[in-house]
Amino acid sequence: MHSNSRTVANKTQEDGGIHFPFPFTPYSIQKDFMAELYRVLEAGKIGIFESPTGTGKSLSLICGALSWLRDFEQKKHQEEARLLETGTVPLSDGKDQPPFLSSSCKETPDPLRPAGEPDWVTQFVQKKEERDLVDRLKEEQVRRKKREERLQQTRHNAQLKYAAKRMRQEEEETERLLHLSKEMLAEGTGTEPLEQLVCGEEELILAEYESDEEKGAARGADEEEEEDLEEEHVTKIYYCSRTHSQLAQFVHEVQRSPFGKDIRLVSLGSRQNLCINEDVRNLGSAQLINDRCMEMQRSKHEKSRAEDEKPKRRRQEQQAACPFHSYEQLQLLRDEVLVGVKDIEQLVTLGKEARACPYYGSRFAIPAAQLVVLPYQMLLHAATRQAAGIRLQGQVVVIDEAHNLIDTITGIHSAEVSGSQLCQAHSQLLQYMERYGKRLKAKNLMYIKQILYLLEQFVTVLGGNIKQNPNTQSLSQTGTELKTINDFLFQSRIDNINLFKVQRYCEKSMVSRKLFGFTERYGMVLAASREQPRLAGFQHFLQSLQPALTESESGAPVPHGEEEETRAPRPASPLMHIEGFLAALTTANRDGRVILNRQGSLSQSSLKFLLLNPAMHFAQVVKECRAVVIAGGTMQPVSDFREQLLARAGAEAERVVEFSCGHVIPPDNILPLVICSGPSGQELEFTYQKRELPQMMDETGRILCNLCNVVPGGVVCFFPSYEYQRQVHAHWDKSGLLARLALRKKIFQEPKRANQVEQVLLEYSRCIKCCGQAGGTVTGALLLSVVGGKMSEGINFSDNLGRCMVMVGMPYPNIKSPELQEKMAYLDQTLPRIPGQPPPGKALVENLCMKAVNQSIGRAIRHQKDFASIVLLDQRYARPPILGKLPAWIRDRVEVKATFGPAFAAMRKFHRERSVTS
Repeated sequence: MHSNSRTVANKTQEDGGIHFPFPFTPYSIQKDFMAELYRVLEAGKIGIFESPTGTGKSLSLICGALSWLRDFEQKKHQEEARLLETGTVPLSDGKDQPPFLSSSCKETPDPLRPAGEPDWVTQFVQKKEERDLVDRLKEEQVRRKKREERLQQTRHNAQLKYAAKRMRQEEEETERLLHLSKEMLAEGTGTEPLEQLVCGEEELILAEYESDEEKGAARGADEEEEEDLEEEHVTKIYYCSRTHSQLAQFVHEVQRSPFGKDIRLVSLGSRQNLCINEDVRNLGSAQLINDRCMEMQRSKHEKSRAEDEKPKRRRQEQQAACPFHSYEQLQLLRDEVLVGVKDIEQLVTLGKEARACPYYGSRFAIPAAQLVVLPYQMLLHAATRQAAGIRLQGQVVVIDEAHNLIDTITGIHSAEVSGSQLCQAHSQLLQYMERYGKRLKAKNLMYIKQILYLLEQFVTVLGGNIKQNPNTQSLSQTGTELKTINDFLFQSRIDNINLFKVQRYCEKSMVSRKLFGFTERYGMVLAASREQPRLAGFQHFLQSLQPALTESESGAPVPHGEEEETRAPRPASPLMHIEGFLAALTTANRDGRVILNRQGSLSQSSLKFLLLNPAMHFAQVVKECRAVVIAGGTMQPVSDFREQLLARAGAEAERVVEFSCGHVIPPDNILPLVICSGPSGQELEFTYQKRELPQMMDETGRILCNLCNVVPGGVVCFFPSYEYQRQVHAHWDKSGLLARLALRKKIFQEPKRANQVEQVLLEYSRCIKCCGQAGGTVTGALLLSVVGGKMSEGINFSDNLGRCMVMVGMPYPNIKSPELQEKMAYLDQTLPRIPGQPPPGKALVENLCMKAVNQSIGRAIRHQKDFASIVLLDQRYARPPILGKLPAWIRDRVEVKATFGPAFAAMRKFHRERSVTS
């Protein structure tokens, strides 16, 4: 944003009587965005908002949504005051209840009340409902006043934090001394175990398991305690985005906004991001950290319940509770979180200072928070949402960067397991059962045997043998096979097993966590153990599943010790991974498919669950939320959201609202061209059949040579795939076109490795800057990129970095992919055919292509004074249905050029005029 064009002082904007505080004078499109957003939230709609990057979307979302929340809360408090004063509530038919009462105060009318009951009965019931509601309002008001007083005290007395820290340290010391005394008293007592266990091995043994049916309706004391302590959930806005860096950026925007000082905001993250217990953090993988944390909480509850009883097993005493999970400390951290806006890093720092867990502290802050900032996965996955304590009933959800929302939901709920993982999990579990079988209860043994059977059948259905090394097993049948869930269960001969119960057992018993501990212990050489000879074979087998050496970039082998430093955190137990696949198999038969991918060896083969209906996992969001906002820089084409996601998730067509704003740049600052033929008259149509023809690659090179002659600074050229980019580059090198291009632009290629992207971008940027200052024949740089690659999303090619964006061909997905074919067939069967429109399956392919195009070309034009040309090289772009899928701010200005001459003339004129004015 440019301060010279707008005032930086806080401004209050009015639109139809609504006040929108803003840090400076907003663009007219920002005013329109905020006004429409306000209307969507007020009316309880589902809004699809498109606002190009550079138009201040984040601030518009913040100021628009929080202005609505401010007014909503004000109306609610006024209505509460009126109700408490008069003591009467309009509840004639249950529909007139004020919509702004919190969900904890709302009560659904009794559907079983007889229609023809006497008036005095109706009046009596109504009076009772009125009295109950007034009582609940009074309780809520008391709770709110207490919370406000508590937060005010926290805001003005930072010493509370340090006083609580000292108190916690004293408690820990007392607890340690008590524990030591108990150990000394207990020493030498107790019966001998079945066989001597190695120190620390007790915690690897599964606890006695009770299924839900056996437990009945009874609930644990800890659950009841948690419910008693639970706060009222105020009306709030859940804001989610794709990455933690995007969320941090949003939080910083909130801090700088007019709402930054007063809003109660909480940032949520995974345990992996928020855990401050170093012993747990060092486990590396998210699954291991989650399991270890939950085990420590469970240990804490068991300890509190069994304090007056003699424990059945000594291992219960040996389980350490987390030192950062103290109720008093977490309450303190909760209040600290609510009195000032903090991002994840600031939350972790605060947690360390207060010696309180940021993961649980932030969760405790959810009920009172007005704005909750969280990653996609936490909101879109029901089990994760529930575990985090997120309640959507009557709340507002804003999903930003939502152009890939459908793919995200599909990805979160899909799962793939390799033959290697199946064999490894089976071997580990078998060895575990052999070692501890005599110590396990019948229920545990039954489920372990069921899991072993499932693993064996999965390997068998791939064509392998569970008893042999998967690396050396060649499969007689190769290729990809796709099956319905029921057919897969039947073919695997596991249709008689209740997968819901097995999944529940895995979740509650934490068998994969125990198995990981067992593998950690016996996967390495175990000194001074009677079991060593028997486990030596297991250790050897585990090592045989892992490659002994890793090839480096240069081809030289890297020793394991050196590799550890650059490798990702160690993987979780393979059984943890397989649990996700088992959970996916419980999906309804029509909504998913299983792909059997048989490669040369069993270890490389895999079973993959493909979700076909992502709407089933979005339906609860649509049903429970007061309003949902789906926002992004490039949301076109929106038909996917309407038809595949929202309609199938139960959203009525009239509830869905679309809003697309223009760009902040003047119309003359962009030149979008569709070029249908090249300089030699070659027709441009980059189909799979034609794009590899030498004349097509030559013509592309000639077009780029011409463009590079008139475009200053940086040119970014997108190809449909890495393979095609490599092929074209090699052809140009051989024909001499590459050398011709290099006379005007230094050539860079997008790297395949993510860790090299930053370096390439740095060199590309440096080259453009140097060329601009030197004023030689080389006028900048040409970056050869790939659609869907590292450069097509999240990278800003502003100003001289992206003066021209070129799209070579149309990046259609691989139509021969079994997964895509199945999705197309599914949509053709389940979605209605719209007259005059292509079948839903074909529309999916076109939409996937154009979403990729829009994401790539949207990398240019990042602020009001920026300018760029956009060149689409393929005559198919000229078709009206395709043009209609471009973002409005590009579509309205696009020019179709049948021949290259007029296109080149327009390019030369555009860049010559811009260069003079800039």
